[in-house]
Amino acid sequence: MTLIDVLNTNDRFANNAGAKLTFIGDGRATAVMTVTKEHLNAGGVCQGGALFTLADIALAAVMNSHGNLTFSIESTISFLHSAVEGDVLTAEATETFNHRKIPYCEVKVRNGRNELVCVLTGIGYRKSIKFSGE
Repeated sequence: MTLIDVLNTNDRFANNAGAKLTFIGDGRATAVMTVTKEHLNAGGVCQGGALFTLADIALAAVMNSHGNLTFSIESTISFLHSAVEGDVLTAEATETFNHRKIPYCEVKVRNGRNELVCVLTGIGYRKSIKFSGE
């Protein structure tokens, strides 16, 4: 199985939220999610946790794309624009700094109108063992 298959299958939380990886490349990854009524908060817009989940699966893909098991140790998210039911959101993750132990990445989530919905920055810890996905 490829990394994209492993993460799309084994990250059950992201899978249950409807977040799916569509691309993993060298220092980049993309994930998508359509906002459904199950994603909405009491104010009628997409709940922040759903947005974080989408950004987080893209972050995980970038951080693990070099083959070694890498976990996020700090993430910060800024919510800039509301997402509503029916919005197709795209999370584009970029590895800003590929340190052998402490990678730094940024994820931008946009809606279908190319409006920036949120930005997540993350720092990871890269272990010396290979990522197996099991």
